[in-house]
Amino acid sequence: MQKKEYSMEIGGKTLTATFSDLTEQANGSVILSYGNTVVLATAVISKGKREGIDFFPLVVDYEERFYAAGQILGNRFQRRENKPSDEAILSGRIVDRSIRPLFETHIRNEVQVVITILSIEKDDPDILAVNAASLALGVSDIPWNSPVSAVRLGKHKGNEVFEVNPVYDFREHENVDLEIIACGKDGNINMIEAEAKEAPEEDIERALSFASQEIERINEFQRKIIAEIGKKKMDIGKDEISDEAKKAFEQEILPLVKNEIWDEVGWGKIDAVQKIWLEILKEKFPEENTALAEVYLDDVVSEVIHRAAVNENKRADGRRFDEVRSLYAEAGGFSKTLHGSGIFYRGGTHILSALTLGGPEDVQTIDGIEAKSEKHFMHHYNFPPYSSGETKRLATGRREIGHGMLAERALRAVLPKKEDFPYTIRVVSESMASNGSTSMASVCASSLALMDGGVPITRPVAGIAMGLMMEQPTTDNQRPVKYKILTDIQGPEDHHGDMDFKVAGTDKGITAIQLDIKVGGIPILILKEAVLAAKAARGQILDVINKAIPAPRPQISEYAPKIINLKIKEGQIGLLIGPGGKMIKRITAESGAIQITVDDNGLITILGKNGAAEKAAEKIKELTREYNPGEMFHGKVTRIMDFGAFVEIGPNTEGLVHISQIAPFRVNKVTDILKENDIVPVVIKEIDEKKRINLSIKDADIDFAKKKGVGPQTVS
Repeated sequence: MQKKEYSMEIGGKTLTATFSDLTEQANGSVILSYGNTVVLATAVISKGKREGIDFFPLVVDYEERFYAAGQILGNRFQRRENKPSDEAILSGRIVDRSIRPLFETHIRNEVQVVITILSIEKDDPDILAVNAASLALGVSDIPWNSPVSAVRLGKHKGNEVFEVNPVYDFREHENVDLEIIACGKDGNINMIEAEAKEAPEEDIERALSFASQEIERINEFQRKIIAEIGKKKMDIGKDEISDEAKKAFEQEILPLVKNEIWDEVGWGKIDAVQKIWLEILKEKFPEENTALAEVYLDDVVSEVIHRAAVNENKRADGRRFDEVRSLYAEAGGFSKTLHGSGIFYRGGTHILSALTLGGPEDVQTIDGIEAKSEKHFMHHYNFPPYSSGETKRLATGRREIGHGMLAERALRAVLPKKEDFPYTIRVVSESMASNGSTSMASVCASSLALMDGGVPITRPVAGIAMGLMMEQPTTDNQRPVKYKILTDIQGPEDHHGDMDFKVAGTDKGITAIQLDIKVGGIPILILKEAVLAAKAARGQILDVINKAIPAPRPQISEYAPKIINLKIKEGQIGLLIGPGGKMIKRITAESGAIQITVDDNGLITILGKNGAAEKAAEKIKELTREYNPGEMFHGKVTRIMDFGAFVEIGPNTEGLVHISQIAPFRVNKVTDILKENDIVPVVIKEIDEKKRINLSIKDADIDFAKKKGVGPQTVS
């Protein structure tokens, strides 16, 4: 095997890149290790172009391998890796979003980057995956503006020092108040994924500045490798429509683009212009490539929108650059049977979020190579085709999983602790109409649904998408860049703009950030300005949410199940469960409870509706109660013996009334006074060392025998 290694130090550990002929058929590949976590990245480009498409066909596959964790995972019937986990999809999206902006968009050859996790221990492979993908592309002959690097920073509450590439244990600690993944090059940032516990804007800027320094160290490491062993990049020419078609476009379509695309709805007039353009092509230039013609129109529209914003202070829909579209918020009222609901409008983007509350058994079990845990809060996001006026197959894809997790991260900071609110919480956001940032609108609608359902969140979370129109810098990157930051981007501004910068948070600080861009990178100073503009917009949205519902409702919905927690001694767990679970099943059936769960410490969680939880709780209390001398009961005689009678004083609990304890006089035969199924007053006289309960009737009611018509003279 031919092999060459390169190493550097980052975050107190050694990062090692190994290049060999192991995957010699790939255009480029690398094995990157950090601690005991190892990933393989390969990059391959197709021999020919994919015809009839108007986009760059890049695919990033992030492949988890069970052997990487030293485990045989899966279920009993399927031990082979099947579809990617949510964690794998999210990690793959991080890689895709980091490398995609550095490709020329005119490329129509298919490019596939495959990340394979070979080993995993304490260090998350997602950061390695970005750096490995960059190296695999950088040393290959695939045209790509390399390199790009990634770093993760973490910070615990009360500590201002950032940990570089923190391990899982650090990140899962309850005191973590900021975790951020940043990717970039040349001092700029091109991808962010962040979660925080209401972090101030200053912390985000400080984190990005520090991350950029670490990123540039990794970039320098990559540049040296690429300069030494990188292949010469292949030349992929850019196909364009003919000069004659361009001339026709300039005469007949360009005036429409300049005058007719300004539309507060978004796409309507652009679609109309495209239809006219394609009709002209069909009539006058039938030999032209339709996909190329659509791309040409798209490029011109982008140029016009950019020029209007940067040079003419004009937005596509006529708003001010810092203006949020019309807002509407509604908490509840959608359906009585829902446990909670929220409807949120921001311009043409409309979201319905629905809350469902469940018990401990409704948690989602995570059993992957990275995480083994239980999720008590889930946010799921759906984007049906009707929301964008389209017809296509309904499916849950990478976009749905990514947007759902972004909103979930944004909301986690305000959720109550499990011990204070022991419900499993699921919120589903349905995109009903889409015209810009449904994910951030989902955060807003979900806050409404949570509060409507009586979930005691600390305060509502709102989200906003910030955009950017930036004048393209010169090749030497020296001329200052003219730009405009756009608050609350709509469809065309999202599609044609240079960034989609999603910022979510409360009135106290930021809870989540996601950055996607279409250019090489965004200066940190511009991002700082965008963060501050997002704060102002967030305040406007929170005002509308607070007017719709100023605080979580004091009670959960009557349609939601009630949870009651009880605590029993560990030694009583077997008694409650019973042989083969017989006792707990019996209590569940008799009470009508939905769930009864018992943990190893004796914590019982009961879930039920319409009084069922309360009924089950009483049965459990009776079953597991501890008896003390002096307590009085009315119990049922269950058995009569020569020496006394056994009386049931509770579920599965009985004591002995010795014959001498029946009456204040001598009783020769128990049956003179008692018979089976009699209800008698008793008091606990004592509990012996073997936990046997001795009862007394005469101490409970000295006249009991007399009331039964029995006295000393009538005893046989």
